[in-house]
This record gives sequence, structure tokens and C-alpha cells, in this order.
Amino acid sequence: MEEAASLFPEEELLDTAALLEDERNKLEDPESEAEALSQAAPGCCRSVKEQATGAGHTKREAAAGDRARPSHPRESLGFLDKMREDKELFIQKTRGELRSCRQRMDLIRRQQEHVAAEIAVEREASNTAAVGRLQATSRRLIMELGNEKDLQSKVTAVLKESESAMWHIEMKERQFEALRKAVQEEREAAGRRLQVHAADLLRQEQEAMGKAERNRLLRIRKSLHIQREHGLRHQKLVEDAQRNHKVAVTFLRASLGRIRRQEKKAEMVSREHLQRRMDAVLALKGSITASRETLRKFQAWGQARAELAAHKAQAEKELILAQGGDAFRHLFHQQRRQELEAQRRAFEEEQKLRKQEIVSRIWKEEAEEEKRKRQHPPAKARVPRTLRNKTWSYISDFCEGNTASYPLENDTVEHPDPARLLKGISSESIQGDPEATSEEETLAVPEIPGLWNEDHKPYQVPKEDVDRKPVGGTKMDKDVLARTMARLRSAVVHRQVVSGREFKGRPFNSKPELILFKDFDIGKVYKKKITLINATYTINYCKLVGVDDHLRDFIHVDFDPPGPMSAGMSCKVLVTFKPMINKDLEGNVSFLAQTGGFSVPLKCSTKKCSLSLDRELIDFGSYMVGETTSRTITLTNVGGLGTKFQFLPASEPHSMDDSQVGSVLKMSSLFTSEDKSLYETVVPSFSEHQFEGNESSPVDTQSQKGSERLDGKDQDKGRPAEPEGGSATISVASEAQMEIRLGEITEGEIGAFSSTKVTIIFTPLIPGETRAKFKVVFSNAQCPALYFRATGMAVDVPVWVPKPNVDLKICVYDRLYQDSVLVHTRSKVALRLRFEVCRELRGHIELLPETGYIQALSSYSVQLKFLPRLSLPEDAGKYFDKESRILEAPMTIWVADQIKPVGFTVHAIVTTSDLEVSPSELDFGYCTIYEAIRTEVSLYNHSLLPQEFGFVGLPKFVDIQPNDGFGTILPLETLQLDVIFQPTKAKEYSFELICKSEINRCFKLSCRAMAVHPPLELSHYQIKFAATALYSTSVATLYVVTSQLSMNSLTRSAPRMGSEDASLVGPASFEFLLPPDSPVTISPSVGTVLPGKKCLVQVAFRPVLPEELIRQEALRTLNKNMEAESFRKDTATQRKDRQRQSLFTTRLHNQDQPLRVSTPHTLDLQKQEIKASSDEDQTAQAALIRAFQGKFDKFVVPCVVATGDIKDRKRLEPLSFSPHNTLYLELWCPAVAPSVMVTSDRGKTIFNFGDVAVGHCSIKKVSIQNISPEDLSVQFSVLNPNGPFLLRNPSGKLHAGETQVLVLSFSPHDSILAQETLDIITKRGTLTLTLVGTGVASTITCSIEGDVLNMGYVIARESVSSSFKLHNSSRLPVKFSVQLDSLSSAGAARRQQLPRFLASPLASAAQRTEVVGTQNLGGQSVFSVVPVHGVLEPGRAQEFTVTFSPDHESLYFSDRLQVVLFKKKISHQILLKGAAREHGMFVEGGDPLDVPVESLAVTPAVDSEHREASSRPAPLSPEAEEMKPILVTLDYVQFDTDTPAPPATRELRVGCIRTTQLSPKKTVEFSLDSIPSLQHKGFSIEPSRGSVERGQTKTISISWVPPADFDPDHPLMVSALLQLRGDVKETYKVIFIAQVVT
Repeated sequence: MEEAASLFPEEELLDTAALLEDERNKLEDPESEAEALSQAAPGCCRSVKEQATGAGHTKREAAAGDRARPSHPRESLGFLDKMREDKELFIQKTRGELRSCRQRMDLIRRQQEHVAAEIAVEREASNTAAVGRLQATSRRLIMELGNEKDLQSKVTAVLKESESAMWHIEMKERQFEALRKAVQEEREAAGRRLQVHAADLLRQEQEAMGKAERNRLLRIRKSLHIQREHGLRHQKLVEDAQRNHKVAVTFLRASLGRIRRQEKKAEMVSREHLQRRMDAVLALKGSITASRETLRKFQAWGQARAELAAHKAQAEKELILAQGGDAFRHLFHQQRRQELEAQRRAFEEEQKLRKQEIVSRIWKEEAEEEKRKRQHPPAKARVPRTLRNKTWSYISDFCEGNTASYPLENDTVEHPDPARLLKGISSESIQGDPEATSEEETLAVPEIPGLWNEDHKPYQVPKEDVDRKPVGGTKMDKDVLARTMARLRSAVVHRQVVSGREFKGRPFNSKPELILFKDFDIGKVYKKKITLINATYTINYCKLVGVDDHLRDFIHVDFDPPGPMSAGMSCKVLVTFKPMINKDLEGNVSFLAQTGGFSVPLKCSTKKCSLSLDRELIDFGSYMVGETTSRTITLTNVGGLGTKFQFLPASEPHSMDDSQVGSVLKMSSLFTSEDKSLYETVVPSFSEHQFEGNESSPVDTQSQKGSERLDGKDQDKGRPAEPEGGSATISVASEAQMEIRLGEITEGEIGAFSSTKVTIIFTPLIPGETRAKFKVVFSNAQCPALYFRATGMAVDVPVWVPKPNVDLKICVYDRLYQDSVLVHTRSKVALRLRFEVCRELRGHIELLPETGYIQALSSYSVQLKFLPRLSLPEDAGKYFDKESRILEAPMTIWVADQIKPVGFTVHAIVTTSDLEVSPSELDFGYCTIYEAIRTEVSLYNHSLLPQEFGFVGLPKFVDIQPNDGFGTILPLETLQLDVIFQPTKAKEYSFELICKSEINRCFKLSCRAMAVHPPLELSHYQIKFAATALYSTSVATLYVVTSQLSMNSLTRSAPRMGSEDASLVGPASFEFLLPPDSPVTISPSVGTVLPGKKCLVQVAFRPVLPEELIRQEALRTLNKNMEAESFRKDTATQRKDRQRQSLFTTRLHNQDQPLRVSTPHTLDLQKQEIKASSDEDQTAQAALIRAFQGKFDKFVVPCVVATGDIKDRKRLEPLSFSPHNTLYLELWCPAVAPSVMVTSDRGKTIFNFGDVAVGHCSIKKVSIQNISPEDLSVQFSVLNPNGPFLLRNPSGKLHAGETQVLVLSFSPHDSILAQETLDIITKRGTLTLTLVGTGVASTITCSIEGDVLNMGYVIARESVSSSFKLHNSSRLPVKFSVQLDSLSSAGAARRQQLPRFLASPLASAAQRTEVVGTQNLGGQSVFSVVPVHGVLEPGRAQEFTVTFSPDHESLYFSDRLQVVLFKKKISHQILLKGAAREHGMFVEGGDPLDVPVESLAVTPAVDSEHREASSRPAPLSPEAEEMKPILVTLDYVQFDTDTPAPPATRELRVGCIRTTQLSPKKTVEFSLDSIPSLQHKGFSIEPSRGSVERGQTKTISISWVPPADFDPDHPLMVSALLQLRGDVKETYKVIFIAQVVT
């Protein structure tokens, strides 16, 4: 009861009472309250009308009086209302507290009564401790009851005061009642004013809406007008775009053809290039092989020479030794002479190289001197011979090999022989001096004045970057040096990382990006500046590396390193170009930055000619013979080099080649002082040839080239002339060139970037079309000739027809066609014209008028009428082709005073208008009145024009499709038409069908049929199934109905077939004959219909994929996988073979290389049968379903009808089915791919959960995908709510292409086999999932009987183990876990409750022991089990080991062990018990005298000291012994006084605990005293003394028979001492209580 908390504590109630007292005092003085209200803030209460916007001025004046009134009464009313609400709420709370207080008092009284009853019971049981505790509880309840009474009195007083204050408030409200009514009226008036204002606003809004609606309609009309105009403009644009598209397509086709030709040409060129490369590689291989063989020979020769020299030296040494000389000295002198000889040869070579350098410098000085002489011509006086000339003579003699010295003074030769001189010059002698300055004219000027002054020192490439190749070095030395420099420069490059980002890319950007020197002249100097901008993230450096090797003689770069440059800073670089050869140059200027190297591309292009004509065709049009006209053509040069040109006819040869040959012959003079590029072109080529070992000189090469050109000229001159057969062509061309000729200017010179115009003149001489072709040739051999054409038309008469061919297209016989022919004249006078038609066609063609006059320089129109008759093929004769039906009729126009007429031709294709219907007669045969028969007829158009046709006047029982028999038939086309006959009566039909063409021609078709009335009919003869997904089912129903209404045979029925007799009256049978392998089932397919009855028939359509198709797809997939695996293996094998044979194949390149080809695994090679598993079939089926495009099948199922009942026929006797009474059921079966399909588990729709334990859950996830192109709403069928299957996550929508995972669970409640279907329903179809599962009950048996495991007695702080087994009898593996109640959270909560003997002291003795008893003091669990969890396999057993480890003495150690299966089901509950003693002896039995719960109080020190003293082997004293009581109650049951009853018996057990501790005594001895006195009182004890071994117990049997002097009304109570002696001595006081029970 102490936990029951009060809603209002005492202090709070006292404070509340004080507040209520204050409020009551205030309410008792209403005058003071009114004063307080009047002194409140007089806020103006604005009326609602004033707050409304848009009110008039008069209304605002009316409201001014209301605002002037005081507002304190209204505030008083609000204050009173608020105070009333507060008081009512407080009173409600107070009353609630009073009720709760009374309830608590009632509860305390009931507890007092219960405690009093318990005290009485415990007193009767003599339980003093319980009585004392219950009395304390009673006193506490009395105190709580007093407190509650005090609280009740206080709350009652507060409630009375609150009710009094409430009465005062009500009195005040009555006083303000009139004021409240006034306020209410004012509010109603304000509401009415607000309604009036709202009505005004509504009217204004409606007017504004009407105006807005009119504006909207006006805008709509305007937008429609704009849209109409926009549509017209768009239509016009579309038409223009279509026309432009046609033109573009034409040009595109031409361009594509040209591109294809270019691609073919490029492909041929690439093939030729590849073939040349292959030939070069093969030649290189051959040369390498030959070089290796030669090298081996040289090595062999060197070894032989070395061996020969060694033998020779050895022989000389032996000879010298034989002669008695000093062989060592002789060999030393010989070696010394060889070294001196080698040094002399090296010195001579060095001298020769130095002489060559001197010669190269002298040649440069000579060239500069010649240049100065040309600029400043010297005087005509003879210059004396200089020392340089004499040196030239000496060097030339030395190079020639002459050793004689000639006097230099007498040498009159000014220049040495160039041929001899060039033989001694090496390739290094012409590199030139880099320090030599050029005095040529410079065209460029600096951007900044003073930048190029003489005091400016340009930056030069450091010496370490210059080519270090010594004089006479080889190409290998250059390569080694270049690699070394690159390796050294690479160490300079550093990574640049800023803010965690590493710079990658070009460190400097160049502006411009390309250094271009265009149209340069040799001898001039060009300069260009570029700007380098730092593009990195931070400071960077830049260093000039140099230019490419082939540009060093022409390009000079001036660059001053600016030092560290920040990001975005720039520096200038000056590039100087000194052209020495007339040749295009390309290369790079290389720089080195801190982050890596970069280069700027450089390009130098020579002057070139770029010539073009403004047109390729000149069309003069039509001119009369004798007239003259002219056109101009423009020749344009956009290049920087001028040239000479000449316009010639295409057939005339040009003579510019002679001048070119002359120029070539002039250039053969190599050694002239005017040739500036002599040494750049001739000497390097000569030196290279000399280095490679070629002995021919460049002079010889040039002379050979010149001789080849001359020979070519001679050969061209010596060729035989063309044959005379081409003279006709030449004459025609010459005539055309006479009419179309060139103007006065036909040749000249065109400068750079200029154009010139040439006149082309047309003078027609002969009537007809004239064509001419011209060409433009140039003196520059690099410029190809340009060609253009000119055409013109010459006429000889003044009258002509612009359209000489009048095409009337296709015409039909007996139809009139008209056209107009326009005639023009060039004559300046009027002419009379007469129009004439050829005689053969005058009955078909007419020209009106036949005669007319055409005015000068005008036109005249004549009318042409064409009416072809059927006799045209015979009348026209040669003008008409009967096979092609083409008519070509010549017409003649005769001009007065002119002999030659003007003619034109009329073209037409004449065709017939016949239509042919095949067959001409139709026989429908027998047809029931419930069906329609369809027969195909063909309609053939013999005309070359499309014709419209239609079947008219059709009877009601005939229909023609398509388009109801109307349509258009194309030329020479055959149309298939369906004639559908559906009779209404059983009779014979004969009729005709008429087909009319658009020109009202009729074609007839005869038809006949026999109508039949069968005894049965179908309610539907056509069933159109909805689009059904694969493996889904659509069901339709129909009825088989009989026309007979009665079984009476006297009833007359109508005839069944034509005019035959009527059929018999009675039952009729039917049978549906389904086609084989059809996806349709009919149930029932056979049946009988009685008269007046009908039979229900269900038709089901379930489309499936053919098994053969699925098997083929599975085999194809399997073969594909096998091929892929085989290909991987073959590829790996080929790679290994290729690596092994790589060296062998390079040596044997002329032999055929072995090629390894893998054989594909096809079905033809695999003769063995490959059986696809069910998984592969399902995979193939899923793939086919996903790729299924849809299928439409139409089935016609015949239903045969017979008279009679199926039951009446014999077993093997068939019914007499009539073929004429057969009914036909038409089925339209569209199959589509399912909109939703299963994507998981290879598309399976059957999900087997397998065996699941009862009460457990198994979950499967199914992935479904929407493979349709639209979003789908998904619905699911309802599963059995009491069944084991459950859909956990149904969804309502599935987007296109989306995949959702459905979670299905199976939770069996019984051991059964369950199966259900889940339908996934969409508007496109239904997907059915089949769910199967088996519930299995898990059966676990335990080896412990009674579910109690008693561990017995154990010495404290020792442990003992016991085991038991669990056996799994089910066929499922069972997952188990073992739990102890003492370790669970529920056990901890139970330990916080009162003990059971306190909560219910009247409980029976069987329930006095708790499930979780005494636990260890150290916190460690008393009981432990292993294993804790695991899996029990089917039919297996698991052994569990329980260990009992107490840490102190107690008799009530207990716990509960629970075996939990699958973390849910509790299979077994085993009660674990155990007891612990400090010493190895115990006594059990008798009645309990203590409680089974230990006290938490601290054990007294005396007990511990006594325990320690008792553990020592000291002599025992009676004072130190602890007497432990044992109560033994014996009830002697007496049934009858005449018959003696059996004695009352009890047992005590004395035991010795097995222990591992060392002890001097191995047994426990016991003895019981006072045996004679006990026997005297009727007790018999056996045995009274004895000993017990370790681990054993001994029973003391106690029996009692009442003695003769026993008083049954007074129970007998005696006591005796039981002593146990082991490691210590223990004494128990055994109290015997005996009584007689009747």
C-alpha cells in the first residue's frame, strides 16, 4: 500500500485550500469586484462591421456611437465565464480526489480484515515469526487508514469552500444577465451587417467573373485563328521540306556513290601499302639472315686469323729462342711498332678531318663573297689570285692523291674540280657554323621597339644540350647520347600536387598553338613570336630544349628563361626561320617544364598554286543558226605562287612540257655561283651516299635523271600515231569547236591570290545540239589540268514546239482525253499554220483548229482530242505496239512558205477496262441455317489503270468482304474476295451476284446452295477469347440447344433439308471433334440433348509453348555453352602453342604456318542424344516466354449431330452422324506474353516449401517482373485465412519493367500436406502460383522420467555432473536451445516478488518450494548445462551434461531447465535440485521446520568462527555443539476397533557425501540414544547405530504402535539425540510426535 501514490499530496491540498479561501473573500465583496472591473483597461471593442473592408462612409458614422460605449461590462462577463470554468474544473478534480481517497480507505479496511484472518491462522499453526510480521503489517495499515481519514476531511472542507465560491459566481452571473442579452443582440446585428456586405462582394465578384469569361472566349477565338494560320504555315513548310528532302536525297545518293568509290580506292591503296610492307618485312628478314651468316663467316675468319697469328707468333718465338735471341724483347718491339703505326694512322685521319672542316668553311666564305659581288658588282679589272684560291688548288690535289707540291703562284685555276672535290667531303662538313651571322634581309619587325637591338643577348641552348657527337661519330653514338640525355632530363621532372590534386596534362599553353611560316622565299628571314602561358596550379619553370634535328639548320629560337612563373603568367619566345631549301618542313620546338616536357608544333610551307574554275558547265540555251552569243568563265588562284595558264580544247595537246624539260636541263649545271641551295641539296645527298658505300656521285645521278627525261621525250616522239579510225570523232569535235570557241584571251599569267576571266563564244552553224570540252593547262607541273564543258542548241526554223512529245499517259478505250499543244515562233512576221494528223489515226485523234495564224514573236495553242476505239490496234498499224500497248502518233505542223514542216509526237498507253471474276459459278453445297459458308473468289483487273468496283444488289443472305464488296483494284492485280452465304430457311438457293465498275460496266457471278435445318443448334457459333497470357486459362460457356419442344411423335416438324421429309422426334446427340495438339478443351465433348432441354458446354483456352520448341531451345543453350567452353579451351591451347612456336615461325617464314582450328560443336557432329534437365527446360521456357511476341490462332471445331441417345447405343456401335447436320464452332484464340512473370528460381511457378515443423514458419521470396510496356494494377487472390500459407507483402501497383519481391510464408498447424494457388491478377492476364508444403510434427523424447533431475548432496565449493539425452524421433532436423530460469529476465523479475509462503501462507506443502531456489552468493550460476544450443538430426540423440556447483551450504538449491525448439516451442521442462553441506554427512527426512528461502541478512561472526573451529581437528566439547531439531510425526490410523491396524512408520536417511578432499575418516558413524525409553512408549527404531561409506546412504526405519495406556486425546511427544561422527561431530535432536487418527 505504500506504493499507491496520492493524486494530491497534503502540502498541495493545503495550498489549494488557502487559495480557495482568498477567492471566497473576493467573491463575498461584489462592490469591490465591480470597482476592480471598472478600473480595468478600457480597450475599445471594435465592431465586426467596422472591421469589414469596403463599407460606406455612412455606415462608419453609424458605428461611431458603438465604439464610444465603455467595454468594461463585456470584460466582466468574460472574466466571470473564465472564473466559472476554472472553478468547475477544480471542483471536478477535488471530487475525483475524494473518491480515490475513499477507495483507498476501503482497500485498507479489506487488507486489515485479511491480515487479521492470517494472524488467526498463524497463531493456530504456532508460527510465531509469521504472527509478528503480520502484526507489524496490521499496525502499518492502521496508520495509513488514519492518514487517509485526515486527508478526506481536508479534501471535504476544500470542496465545500469551492462550492460556496461557485454559488457566489452564479449570483454574479444573474446580475449581468441583462448585459449578456445586450451583447448577444449586438453580435447578431453585426452578423447581419456582415451578411449584407458579403452579398455586395459576391455580386461584384460575379460581375468580374462574367467579364473575365468574355475575355477568355475572345482569347480562345484569337488563339484558334492564330493556330489556323500557324497550321497553314506549317503545312507549307512541310511541303517545302518534302521537296527539299527529295532534292537532298538525290544529291545524297550521288555523294554516297562518290564516297563509296573513294573508299574502295583507299582500300586498294591500303592493301597495296600493306603488301609493300609485307614484302619489305620479308626482305628485311632475308637480309638479317644473310647478315647473320656473313657475321658468322667474319667471326670464323677472325678466329682463324687470330689462331694463325698466334701460331705464327709462337713459331717466331720458337725460332728466336732456337737462334738464341731474346724472344720477349723482339715481341715487345714488334707490339710497340704496331701501336706507333696505329697512332700515325689516327693522326692522318684527324688531319684529313680538319682539312675537310677547313674546306667547308672556305666554301661558305666563297658563297658569301659571291653574294656580295652580286650585290656590288666589282670593277672589270682582273683580281689577282688570292691565298684562298691557292689553298683550294692544294686541297684538291691532296684529295686527288697527288703528293707533288705545285707552286701556288703559278696556279691559274680559280676553282677546283667540283666532282673531285665533293668526293672528299663528308656529311659533317656542311652542318655550318652556328655562330655565323646572316646578312640577309629581315622582313619581320618587333612588337616592342628596342627588343631586337644589338645589346639584347638572345638565350642560347646550353652547351650540354647541343649535339655532343664528335666529328666522325656514328648513328649509334647519336642514339646512345639521345637516350642518355632523355634519362637525365626525366630525373628533372617532378609531380605537382596542390590541395590534394595532382596536375596532369600540358604544363604550358602556346598562343598561337601552331607556329606557321607560310609562302616563304629562300634567302629571306622570317620571325614570329609566341606566348607561353603557365597552365599548372602553382609556380612552374620553363626551359628551352631545342628543335628537331632536321630543323636546326633553318630554325633559331631565342628564349630567355623567366625563372619561376606563377599560374597564369606568360613569357615570350622568338622563333626565327631562315629558309635555305624550297621544301615543306614540319617539326616541333621542345621545352622542358618542372612537371614534364612539352612541345609547340612548327610548320613551314612553300609557295603553291591553288587554281579552280567557277563553273564546269556553260549552257548557252537555244539560238538560231547565224546568231552569236558569249559567256565568261573565271579562273581563280588562291595560292601564294603564280603560274602561266593556257585555255585549249580538250583534244588539242599543249606544249608546256618542252619548257619544263628545258628548265630541268638548265638545273643540271650544279656548280654555278647563282645556285644558292647548292650545298644544302647536293652535298648532303652525296655525303650520305659516300657514307653508305655508294660510289656514284650526285652529278651522275642528276645526269641520269636528265637523260631519263630526255629518253622519255624521245620515246613519246617516237610513238606511232593513232589509227585513222578516230578521224571522224576529231572532225565532229572540230566542228563543235568552230561553233563554240574561245575568245581573244586564251593564255597569260595569273598571279598569287588573283583571278582572271576568259570569254567563250557560241555561233551556231548547224541545227541541233552542240557540245564542246575545254581544258586549262599550267606551266607549273604540280598544277593539274582543269576541264569544263559548253553546250548549246541551234535551231533552223522560226516555229518550234517547246514540248515535241505530248504524253497522254494511260488511256482507256472509248473514253475522251484532251490536251493543248503550244507553238512558239521567232519570226518577226505573222505565219499561217496548218495542223495535220496521220491518215491511220484520223478516226481516233483530232487537232482543233486545223488552220491558224501565229503572230510575230508570240505563241499559239491548238486543242488535241483523243478518243481511242476498240479498233485502234488494227487501224494504227505500225504506230501501235500490241504487246506493250504503246501508241506513238506523229503530228505535223505545216508553215506557209516553208518547205520543212514542224513535227511533234503524241504518246499514249491504251488499255482495256475489263474485270474478270473467277470462278464464274459458285456452289456452296450443304449449309445449315445456323452457320455461314465462306468461299473465296478472285477478281482480276486486265487494265493498266486502277479501277473502283462494287457488288450491288446483294440478297440478305449473302455478304461479300472485305469492305462489303466495294474497293479499288490496282492495275493487273488479283484480289481475293470472301463470299459469305448464310441461309435463313431450309431450301434450295440459286441467285446471281453483280459486280459494277466505275464506268458502269457489269460482271455477273452465278451461285447455288442447299440449306439444312439440323436437329441441334449452338447458343454461340463464334467465341472470341480475350488476349490470354501463356500458361493462363480463359473459359467461355455456351449451350447446345434442341429445336424440338416435345417428345410427342405426332408433332409435325419442319423439313430438315431442302424439300425432304422432316426428321424424327426424339433426343439428339452431339460430339465435338477437337483438332490434335490444340490448346482448347471442351467439356463435355460428347452428350445428348432431350427435347425442350439444353446442355451447358465449357470451352477452355490455355496457350502453352510446344514441348519440342522448349527442348530445342534448351539444346541450343546447352550447345552454346559447350561451344563457349570449347572455344576457351582451344584459345588457351592456341596461345600456348603460339608461345612455343613463336621463335620457330619467325625463322621459317617461307613455310606454311600450322593453324589450329577448333571444330564447332554442332548438332550434326553430336550424334549422341543430349537430354536437357528440368532446370534447363525451365530456363529455356522462361527465355521463350520473355521473347514471345504473341500469336493468334483460329480454330474451327466441328460438332457432329446424330439422332438418338448415347446411352441407348451399344458399347462399340457408333451413332449415325450425318455430315450435312454438322455444326461448326469458331474459336479466336489470341495468345500473348504474360504481363507479369516470375524471374526467380528460373521462372518456376510451383513453390515447394518442403517439410516444415508444426508451429514454425518457412519463408520463400518470389521475384515477379512487369515485362509489359505499361504500369499495371495488381490484385491477389484470397488465400485460405485458416490455412498455412500467407502473402506477407501484397502490393497494388507494378510499374513497367519493375521487379518486386513477394514474401510467401508457410506456417503449418498440423502434420498435413497443404497445397493452394495464388493468382496474381492484372488487366492483361493472370499469373498463377502453386504453393505446396508439408507440415511435420517435431517429436522429442527425454531420458529423464518425471522431469526431475536430483543432483543429491555435494560438499560446498565442489561440483558434481549428471547427464541425460534428448532423442529426435521426427524426420526433420530440430534446432534446440537450453535455458535456465535463473538466467532469464523473467527469473530476475520473480526474485523481486515476495516469497510464496508469505504471499499465500495457506498454500499446500507441495508448493512451498520455489522453482528457482537458492543461488550462489558469488553470482555464478549453481547449475550449468552443455551444450547450450545445437541441431538434433533426424533419428539422432543428443547428450546433455548438467553440472551442480554450489558455493555455500543450503538444502534448497533448485532451478528449472527448459528445452526450447526453434526459439519458440518449449519441449521439456526439467526441475533441477541439489543440496550442499560444509561437511561430508547429512540427515534427511522428517517434517520441515524452516522456510525454503534464505535470508539476505549477514551471517553472524560467531557462526563463521564456530564453522572454522569445527573444521579444525580439535577435541569436541558439548558446549560447542549445535543442536539441530528434526520433527518426525507419526499418525496411527485406526479403521476398526476390533481389527488391529498396522503400525505408523517413518524413515530417516543418513548419508556420507563423496568428496575429493583428503579426510582421516572415510566413513560416517551414527547413533541414536534413549532407545529403551522410546521402546517403552511404543517406538521401534532399526538400526539405532551404524556406519555409512562415502557416496552411500542408510535408512533408519521408525515405527510406532500406541501402548495400552495411551490417551488418544493427548498426542505423544518424546525426543532423542542422533549423533553423527565423521570429520566433525554433529548432533540432531529428533522430536517424535505420535497420534491416533480415526
